[in-house]
Amino acid sequence: MTGKERFLKTLRFETPDRPPHFEAMFELEREAFGLQFPDRNDWATDRDRKIGTCIEIYQRIVERYQWDALAVYWPWGDPAGVRAAQRAFGGQIAIGGMVGGGLWCIDQIDDWEQFATDLAERRDLIHAEAERRCQDACGRIDRLVEAGADFIYLPHDVAFNGGTFCSPEDFREIVTPYLARLVARVKQRGALAFFHSDGNLMSVLDQILDCAPHALQSLDPMAGMDLAVVKQRTYGKMALMGNVQCNLLQDGPREAIRRSARYCLEHGSPGGGYIFSTSNTIFPGMPLAHYEYMLEVFHEFCREGPR
Repeated sequence: MTGKERFLKTLRFETPDRPPHFEAMFELEREAFGLQFPDRNDWATDRDRKIGTCIEIYQRIVERYQWDALAVYWPWGDPAGVRAAQRAFGGQIAIGGMVGGGLWCIDQIDDWEQFATDLAERRDLIHAEAERRCQDACGRIDRLVEAGADFIYLPHDVAFNGGTFCSPEDFREIVTPYLARLVARVKQRGALAFFHSDGNLMSVLDQILDCAPHALQSLDPMAGMDLAVVKQRTYGKMALMGNVQCNLLQDGPREAIRRSARYCLEHGSPGGGYIFSTSNTIFPGMPLAHYEYMLEVFHEFCREGPR
């Protein structure tokens, strides 16, 4: 079974030969391979060579860590990167593209006082900006799918550890309709939609389900997102990805990493509908040995099954 076949099978809530695995981002390339992604802020010159460097690193990541999919994160949201990845991997893994900034979310708010004032007094401004962002994101979705993206990864952090950045009632008005449009656009173009947010999403989980993305990623356990509970509410409707606790991958100890990984695998993998990954990304400063230990636990589970 190829990685892409495994990826698609679990999204259909069928049981693959093993749970698929990939990460939204892997930024320990220097520690792992002695290589470095090009400066993310400088793509104006020698772009083809820089994309080639990214692809070389991606090939090493996929080979060493047996990823079943890749969301091309450098260059971010660039159709040329998606085309290059499709050529490099030849359909053996699923290839995705990144489309952020399409919704009101935490990282899109610079002035919280002004946002709160507009939310209370000028909803027309809030909706006008939401419409602008949604339309712009739809255009980027189109370009990435035309370049060959199998899935679109929609990273929008809409929650803190204590809950969403606005009330569930406001969320229903200023976020949910626009997320539904982004997901519908991805589906209309024949691709799969992955929605990402950190934080505690339980108060709006049903709203996210109503938008019908193919998968939800992060499932932040530090914010109280329990994979077993979420799967009970979403199984057969929306696949899940993530939940291995990132602060444990940062700080250890190894036994805590093992417990978190085993919990995810034992509760997430039965019946398909789960992609094994961390609750965020493999970020700079995380000990590479901790990620590799997480994968040791993963391969042990794949050989031996649940306990």
